[in-house]
Amino acid sequence: MDFLARIPGDRGHIGKRPVKVQISDKLAYMIHSGLLRPGDDLPSERELASTLGVSRETVRAAIASLQARRMIEVAQGSRTKVLGPGPFPLHESVSTLRDLKNRSFEEVAEARAAVEMQVVWLAAQRIKPPQITRLEALLGEQETMLDDPVRFQISDQEFHETLYRACGNGLLADVVFDFYGYALEQRRRALQRKGAIAHSVQDHRGIVEALKTGKPEAAVAAMQHHLEQVRRTTLKELSN
Repeated sequence: MDFLARIPGDRGHIGKRPVKVQISDKLAYMIHSGLLRPGDDLPSERELASTLGVSRETVRAAIASLQARRMIEVAQGSRTKVLGPGPFPLHESVSTLRDLKNRSFEEVAEARAAVEMQVVWLAAQRIKPPQITRLEALLGEQETMLDDPVRFQISDQEFHETLYRACGNGLLADVVFDFYGYALEQRRRALQRKGAIAHSVQDHRGIVEALKTGKPEAAVAAMQHHLEQVRRTTLKELSN
């Protein structure tokens, strides 16, 4: 299968690809990377459409594509269920994600923090009103996901994608997204702990409020606080 670009990302000709293809590839990436795992129930079409910022018809078409790839199971009258990566390998464009698995968590966390601080510094100066509006909309939805880790994980990736793209540098955004995809299995477990999602949503709110000030120092401080929480809770899961 043709995964022409890192998902999410803007390499190649992603802007010319149908939206339904971009959405199916987003979900496929989440499954291949472990963000979504076999047995997970996907949110409803309406919920996915809202979180991903597309129409229900687009979601329906993307779901049909994933069903054809044997990555999900659609049953009448019940939630759509994740089956797994299916018979097709993820495109080599995400090989860096696989390479990171050979690195220590502390090494990746340190590198992520260094790059992400630069991304946030730029985003605070370059973010556009529609991107702020998008982040706030995602936050509003996340307030309703405090007991729904699967839905939150999808929304969390959308939140970070929007933030990374706001920096205006596609290369930096691609690099930091590779770091975001590291140790997702441990992040899943961490998010299942009581209050974990609420803490993340609170951090997200602080980041958005800092971005709205246009002050890079404030945005960097808010992101540092969030990344430290991610580092601490993920380390806890790694030690279990």
